Amino acid sequence: MAFRFYILLIFLGFSVYLSQAQDAVIPSIEHPKDSIVDGENLLPPIEAVADSTNIKKLEDHELAASFDEKWFQELYSNNLFDSIYKTVSELDYKEVDYPELPTDTLKARLEALNARTPFNVEYNPSLESVIKSYLKHRRDLIQRLLKLSDFYFPMFERELDNSNIPLEIKYLAIVESALKPRAKSRVGATGLWQFMFSTGKMYGLDVSSYVDERSDPIKSTKAATKYLAKLYEIFGDWDLALAAYNSGPGNVSKAIRRSGGYKNYWNIRHNLPRETAGYLPAFLANMYIFEYAEEHGFHKTKPEFRLVETDTVLVKSMITLDQVSEITGTPVEQLQFLNPSYKLDIIPVIKGENYYLRLPREAVGTFVNNEEKIYAFVKEEFAKREKPLPQFFNANDRVRYKVRSGDYLGKIARQYGVRVSQLKSWNGLRSNNLRIGQRLTIYPRKPYTQSVASTTTKKTSITKPISGDVIIYTVKSGDSLWSISQKFSGVSIQNIKDWNGISGSKLKPGMKLKISKG
Repeated sequence: MAFRFYILLIFLGFSVYLSQAQDAVIPSIEHPKDSIVDGENLLPPIEAVADSTNIKKLEDHELAASFDEKWFQELYSNNLFDSIYKTVSELDYKEVDYPELPTDTLKARLEALNARTPFNVEYNPSLESVIKSYLKHRRDLIQRLLKLSDFYFPMFERELDNSNIPLEIKYLAIVESALKPRAKSRVGATGLWQFMFSTGKMYGLDVSSYVDERSDPIKSTKAATKYLAKLYEIFGDWDLALAAYNSGPGNVSKAIRRSGGYKNYWNIRHNLPRETAGYLPAFLANMYIFEYAEEHGFHKTKPEFRLVETDTVLVKSMITLDQVSEITGTPVEQLQFLNPSYKLDIIPVIKGENYYLRLPREAVGTFVNNEEKIYAFVKEEFAKREKPLPQFFNANDRVRYKVRSGDYLGKIARQYGVRVSQLKSWNGLRSNNLRIGQRLTIYPRKPYTQSVASTTTKKTSITKPISGDVIIYTVKSGDSLWSISQKFSGVSIQNIKDWNGISGSKLKPGMKLKISKG
């Protein structure tokens, strides 16, 4: 007994030693403990993490490591988001040769910008380095952000103005998430404003199996304004409020102490965590570039949507984005872009909660005018769906899927727990159209449950030939399979698909469809 106790003490001592040694050798990549909102958006590149953990030549479990790598690729697949994070964490402030922006011109513009904003936009060589680096090396990225900003900035400005918060705070979302509503950091901070789970709850953001309101552009912006207002109330300075938003109020207070009591951000920057030290320069650089975009040759391109071109509808019965797509003819990717807070592409109905569907304006009237029929159709479709026992499916397996009659990208994506955009990327698809018999390559998400019914061999369904009186219907602008089916008694969406060899849900004006009248 005494011998076993002695061995246990040796093991515990070695564990403590190993932990301390790793802490001393491996640079920490954890977010500061007293942070409330996580401002660091991504892990360092996977290769960098691997290098640091190999210092002790420890070996990982090969299969488990492959699972981790695929998971990280899935979680952090947005290159735009990754680029923004790296510009903040890897700023070196070296002089950048960019003769298109003379220093005197930059000083004059920063002085003008400083006069109309509560932030300290004063010239210093570090800020000049960041601005010129962005202009020289990240023009394509900035152009894409300019396009996205046309949709998101009006939302931000409305909420910021209602809370008497400086409108320039809208540029913070670029640094935080690159305007990606579903952006997720390594520690779980999520959304345009990168809220942690507990902080989101604290500021009224609901997170459930179906919904993550941290990804809701309007609700998350309201929460961010409340939090920023509180930070400004504490520090009385917007620069310090932003630093506290990124690293936590505790780190800002410690940096003030270590600097000898300075309260100017630039005087305490060297005492802040590395990512926070680059945070305000990145914010100010983005502010400058957006405010002087035309002077630097950037042009405004029409975004896919502007906020005024969309509207919301209160959902009265559970509905999926796939069903909305089929009913309205709106591509599911557009619906996912407009409704990023619905994690499973399902809008639930829960007592005491109001959930809204955002639609292109041209689809809103059709939806509202046919609500009873739409919900009846949805209820009927849900009742038809099979609910077999799930079967575990390893994410490292590649699946070859054969398209069947009635399949469409949204349905297949939901079945395998992936997104439509991934299916298109993996298979080089430029549209949502599928052919019966077409083979698709799919990498299921981890973990994945597949219905037993879908893994068993099914008899190939034989399409019944069209019978009875047949008419030819010409598709008009705004038509969808659902709206056409409603024009003819006893005709379903599947009937129209079968009669016309349609696998997807997209219709083109002028298309001729065969319809049986009985």
